Amino acid sequence: MRLISLNPETESIHLLVNSPFTMDDEEAMLLLKEEDEGRGRTSVPTQLMKLKRTQWWILVFISIFFLISAQAIGVLLGRFYYNEGGNSKWISTLVQTCGFPILYLPLCLLPSSKSSSSFSSSSSSSFKTLVWIYLSLGFAIGLDNLLYSIGLLYLSASTYSILCASQLAFNGVFSYYINSQKITCLILFSVLFLSISAMLVSLDDDSNSPLGDSKWSYLIGCFSTVLASLIYSLQISLVQFSFEKILKSEIFAIVLVMQIYTSLVASCVAVIGLFASGEWLLLSEEMEEFQEGQVIYVLTLVGTAVSCQLGSVGSVALIFLVSSLFSNFIGTLSLIVTPLAAIAVFHDRLTEVKIVAMLIAFTGFAFYIYQNYLDDLKVQRAREAQAE
Repeated sequence: MRLISLNPETESIHLLVNSPFTMDDEEAMLLLKEEDEGRGRTSVPTQLMKLKRTQWWILVFISIFFLISAQAIGVLLGRFYYNEGGNSKWISTLVQTCGFPILYLPLCLLPSSKSSSSFSSSSSSSFKTLVWIYLSLGFAIGLDNLLYSIGLLYLSASTYSILCASQLAFNGVFSYYINSQKITCLILFSVLFLSISAMLVSLDDDSNSPLGDSKWSYLIGCFSTVLASLIYSLQISLVQFSFEKILKSEIFAIVLVMQIYTSLVASCVAVIGLFASGEWLLLSEEMEEFQEGQVIYVLTLVGTAVSCQLGSVGSVALIFLVSSLFSNFIGTLSLIVTPLAAIAVFHDRLTEVKIVAMLIAFTGFAFYIYQNYLDDLKVQRAREAQAE
């Protein structure tokens, strides 16, 4: 649990960063007391401690906006690619990470970006550690994107999005064991409801497979999506662990650095898979046969690449600013946006089971919000008691 203590005289306040997790009144008071004495339980990046309340919220809300909107756009463009004649799983995997060069521009504009992107201050062992972090996370992202591509190939956009809710359940477990974060009964109910929502969708016989394939193809899509959600949840918990225990950077530029290097590795994995599978030989034919034309084909891939990068940056930024579970939780808000957009754009069938699944997912979301509200009240009471 991280508590950012800011100076009230500069119109700033104590910010409970990862408030979705539990704490009692005594723990809240202890955190405030330890922070005032300079003995906080968890180190907080100096730059974040200097942020005013409005600055911190601006960063958080910008990250939330990028994550929700870009994730929804990416899923819709990916579904559009398959609907109009695209069939390359490796191209679909590659475009999810190959847009990382656009991040160099904001990286150069951020203060102290040079120091955050270099290894000059690291020892040889630290250099090896950093290389291992980027290689392992990048490989996991590449595999994860491939599984997501397979899932989106066999599933409708709305079904795919609701199944992705299972990642919150997995992340709750990984956050508890890897990031040592407490989970309340309300959070458990939230995770349970979202997991049930995903299970209902996977058992929905009326859910339409875009390719009109057999039930086995539909189940393969469900299995690939859920497995990808598990890997993604593990990956973002490890990203948080890397930020807090290994990188320990005090500047926001490390978010872009992390995204650039891991995306580079993941893109290399996708390129290798593209050539090894032989799918690269069919790309020219696929472009020519794309129903909306070659220009739209290229724009679809470019738009997917850009949206995926913006969404990934938003996700990693929330991990840096808050926590992996909070980032994953915000990502599940696309369950409300993407399925409705998919129904409007692609005319996906809104089955009874899917309606129930969305209602259950929304209930789980409400549990999460209520827990956040309760924790904020506890911190407010602790602050008022300290002021007295």
